Amino acid sequence: MNKLMTKSLAALVLVGLFGAAHADIVVVGGPNADPLNKDQLTNLYLGRTFDRKLIDMPEGNAMRDQFYKKVTDREPSQMKAVWARVVFTGKGQAPLMLPDADAIKKAVATDPKAIGYIDKTQADASVKVLMSIN
Repeated sequence: MNKLMTKSLAALVLVGLFGAAHADIVVVGGPNADPLNKDQLTNLYLGRTFDRKLIDMPEGNAMRDQFYKKVTDREPSQMKAVWARVVFTGKGQAPLMLPDADAIKKAVATDPKAIGYIDKTQADASVKVLMSIN
């Protein structure tokens, strides 16, 4: 009976962690930000185009990992290599890392060229939702 309870508890913990790691992510910009399509977003976050200022969650953040996987189809280590190459070759700068959604909202609300991503539930009137990432 102890083994069954242990396995059940472990399964519940994994389901809880899995559910928490998969948030509804939205890309946000300032109130007057120009719209984006998926290809533009992918090219921006892969360091192929540089017409926006990119705001990022910190490394190790589950939402960041999910965002990059869905937008670029790359793992965190691969994205680190992408941005290292972009910076090393002098083509651009890596996205600015901010600690949380509030800091990201503040940054994009005050810079018309800035975009970032946050949990959908944290979007408010201070930012414009440019795209949902599903």
